Amino acid sequence: MARYEILFLTVPEITADEASTLEKQVDKVIADSEGKVLSYERWGKYRLAYQVRKYDYGIYYLVRFDIDDSPKKDALLEELKILFQVRFVDVVMRHTIVALDPQASLDYKRPESLEEVPTKEMDNFLKESKNVMGSSQEESYDQERA
Repeated sequence: MARYEILFLTVPEITADEASTLEKQVDKVIADSEGKVLSYERWGKYRLAYQVRKYDYGIYYLVRFDIDDSPKKDALLEELKILFQVRFVDVVMRHTIVALDPQASLDYKRPESLEEVPTKEMDNFLKESKNVMGSSQEESYDQERA
């Protein structure tokens, strides 16, 4: 038995219908190859370290599945790559498929997504950042005028 996980990044504007269709297609491809989906998690929206397709944000999904070590395994992995690179090319910006140790824990410690951060904290952060940036810009403007 082999265990895999797929981490994929979608555009931030993915609709509920597109997300549902994507989940159903991934489940179908894995089931057709006699695999078993262990989990399908929507991690949430995150700011990206660099722009991908001109987006600063993206939504991450994590899928874990088991499949028997058989010739179907290689065909499944190839079909999943095609699914992300061709069928859902407009929605999925990046993806990676990684083999896992079947005995390893499936728990991850991930940072809070932007959707999980309380809005008051975010608003305060933005106001504080604006005040700091605003005062330094005013000082440099005053120095240039003098």
